[in-house]
Amino acid sequence: MIDMIEKEDSIISEEEAAQYDRQIRLWGLDAQKRLRGSRVLLVGLRGLGAEVAKNLILAGVKGLTMLDHELVTEESCRAQFLIPVNNQGQNRAQASLERAQYLNPMVEVKADTDRVETKPDEFFLQFEAVCLTGCSRDLMVRVDQLCFQHNIKVFCGDVFGYHGYMFSDLGQEHNYVEEKPKVVKPKTEASNDGPEAKKTKIDPNETTMIKKTACFCSLKLALEVDWTNEKAKSSLKHTPVDYFLLHVLLKFRTDKGRDPHPESFEADAMLLRQIRDDVLEAMGLSSDLLPHDFVRCRLNSTQISPHGASLDSHILSWAVSNTVHSESIQTP
Repeated sequence: MIDMIEKEDSIISEEEAAQYDRQIRLWGLDAQKRLRGSRVLLVGLRGLGAEVAKNLILAGVKGLTMLDHELVTEESCRAQFLIPVNNQGQNRAQASLERAQYLNPMVEVKADTDRVETKPDEFFLQFEAVCLTGCSRDLMVRVDQLCFQHNIKVFCGDVFGYHGYMFSDLGQEHNYVEEKPKVVKPKTEASNDGPEAKKTKIDPNETTMIKKTACFCSLKLALEVDWTNEKAKSSLKHTPVDYFLLHVLLKFRTDKGRDPHPESFEADAMLLRQIRDDVLEAMGLSSDLLPHDFVRCRLNSTQISPHGASLDSHILSWAVSNTVHSESIQTP
């Protein structure tokens, strides 16, 4: 058991060591210290947001601010587990606070009931990472551009029925280390000069740390690809149709102020097909990229698929926690 460990003005108590024992064994004590020194903003407390909140709180971030201005409905209670069934009519973030805090008393969990659109730029600068769910395209682009300028990591994600996506912007130059098995060079002695001796071998018992750098593009650039460009055209066949479906869904959200819903399926399906035609035409692409039945195949389900929310949340929360606890390596 670790009693008290101090390094770089950061202390892990015996209680924390017991709580995060498995994680410390997985990624090390220093990584856990960086994680518990990070503050994260989570926007949106629907099914996906609640799952992300749970995973980040259990991982042991220093603080999590849950921001959502919406009120609890019967559907909210079915979509996520942090809201008690008798809290209908209350603010969704506030109603999620008690159960979220109970998951891990060592994490400072806050509820913010404001509209995220009304928050000034300075509000976002207090966090090491920002995770946006259920937001409009314009808001996500605005926050991403702001955070890029201040080296704040940005993650976006959502679930529409059985369709889900995740986007991350870790900056123009994200430095990290990757652990790989050590390669053993062949021996050069005369007695071992056969074919087998000359082959390089991998020693599974030894690893080496390799410095790497990844470059991330902004959300604005990712969404505003010029498909008339020859390079973009050549990559079109390798681009998942989900990319274009996301454009359609975000445009629907902007135009209607909500997401497609099963109760208004027929009307929403008609509008989605019209948006598909308009969006793909503006891109200079054929509407055949999204077949006529794309609405029924993708969205004729409950508003939030529990399986989709759970899977997407694991990917999203893993990306956030892995980024904030990973050590930044300065390239020489």
